[in-house]
Amino acid sequence: MNHPNLHVVILAAGRGTRMRSSQPKVLQPLGGRPMLAHVLETAQALSPAATHVVVGHGADVVESRFASAAVQWVLQAEQRGTGHAVQQAMPAIPDDARVLVLYGDVPLITRPTLERLVDVDGPALLSVVLPDPSGYGRIVRDEDGAVSAIVEQKDANPEQRAIDETNTGVLAASAIRLKQWLSRIDSNNAQGELYLTDVVELAVADGVSVQAIQADNADEVAGVNDRRQLAQAERVLQARAADALLQAGVTLLDPARFDQRGHVAAGEDVVIDINVVLEGDVELGDGVEIGPNCVIRNARIGDGTVIHANTVIEDADIGPSCQIGPFARLRPGTVLVGDNRIGNFVETKKARLDAGAKAGHLAYLGDATIGKRVNVSAGVITCNYDGANKHQTIVGDDAFLGTDSQLVAPVTVGDRAYIAAGSTITRNAPDDALTICRARGQKSIAGWRKPAKNP
Repeated sequence: MNHPNLHVVILAAGRGTRMRSSQPKVLQPLGGRPMLAHVLETAQALSPAATHVVVGHGADVVESRFASAAVQWVLQAEQRGTGHAVQQAMPAIPDDARVLVLYGDVPLITRPTLERLVDVDGPALLSVVLPDPSGYGRIVRDEDGAVSAIVEQKDANPEQRAIDETNTGVLAASAIRLKQWLSRIDSNNAQGELYLTDVVELAVADGVSVQAIQADNADEVAGVNDRRQLAQAERVLQARAADALLQAGVTLLDPARFDQRGHVAAGEDVVIDINVVLEGDVELGDGVEIGPNCVIRNARIGDGTVIHANTVIEDADIGPSCQIGPFARLRPGTVLVGDNRIGNFVETKKARLDAGAKAGHLAYLGDATIGKRVNVSAGVITCNYDGANKHQTIVGDDAFLGTDSQLVAPVTVGDRAYIAAGSTITRNAPDDALTICRARGQKSIAGWRKPAKNP
C-alpha cells in the first residue's frame, strides 16, 4: 500500500444495549482482550498517520482502558448516527489525507482486506454477500454494475431487500471529498439519523465512481451486537489462532477445544491436549507437552517440560525437563530452574526451586528459595505470612523436608539438613544434621547420617 497520509477513524460510541452490560460494547472481551483492542491492532498494522477513535457512551471508561494507546479521542456527545460520528472526527484530519472508517464492534476484520480497500483510487466501500442479508444495508448497483446507492433495511423496498450484497459500513475516501459529502447528508430516513452510507449516493450524484470491494468471507466483517454474536466471534478468533499454531508445527489434539487469549510462541514438537487455555504472553520450548484442562498465563515453559492435566501456571518461569502436575498450581513469581518435579496438589508462590528440587504432592511453598536436589515431602508448608507481613524461607542444597513439616518463616534450613516428619521448625536448622521439633521440643543431632536405601 502507498498511503503515507492515511487517517483511520474507528467508531466506538455505541452503548450496545443488547449486550445487557454496564460496560461499553467495545470493551466486551474477545480472546481475552476488549473488542476495540483487536480493531486498533489491525488499524495500527496499516501504519496510519493517525488513528481517531470516536467515543460516546462510557467514553471515560474506554479512554482509561486504552490510556497508553496512540490514538486521538473524539467525543460524540449525542449519538445521531454513523455519519454524525464521522463528522466529529473530520476537523482533525487534513484535506489531503485518505480516510478509512472502521467500527469498534467489527473486531475480526483483517489487514489484507483493508489494504485492498485503501489501495483503491477514489472512494471505496467494503461489501459482503450474505445468504441471509436481513438487517443489513443493501448495495444497489446500476445497469453497468457500478454502485449507485446503499439502502438501509428499514428504508428498502421489496426489490432492494432481495439483494444479497450487503454493506459492511467500512469505507475509504479522500478527506476533502468526505468532508464535502458529510456536510450534505440529512436525517430524512426511518431512523432519523445521519447515515455515513448516504455519502455513496452523493458521490454518485457528483459523478464520482464508487467501488465496492467484496470481503472474502462474512466472518471478518460480522458485527457484534449481542452475546450470541460475541460467542460466534470468539469461535472464529480461536479457529484462527489454532490454525496459526498448526501451521507453525504445533500439535493440537483437538483444535476445536483450544483457546488462545494472547500471544503464543512455540518451538518444535509441542503437543497440546484438549481444553487448554493459553493467556497473555506464553513461550513454549521444544518438546513441551501440555495435558488436558490446563491454564497457562504469562509464562515461559522450557524445553522438554511436561505439564500434566488440570494444572494452572501464572506469571512463572519454568526451566527445561520439568514434570508438573497433575492438579498443580504455580502462582506468580515461581521459578523452576530445571529438572524439577511439582506433583499433584502442590502450590507455589514467589518460590524458586533450583535444579533437581522436587515437591511430589500436597505441599505449599511460598516466598521460598529451595536449593538443588531438595526433597519436599507431602504436607510440607512454608508458613510465610504472620498476619501482617510475608517472610522468606531458605532451604539449602540436598536438604530433605519430612512429611507434614512446617517451616515458620523467616527461617533457614542448611545444606544436607534433614527435617523429621511432623516437625514445626521455628529456628534455623544447621547443615548436615537431623532436626526434630515435636512435642518434646526441637533439638539437632550432630553427626547424624541420612538413612541409606536398601540395596
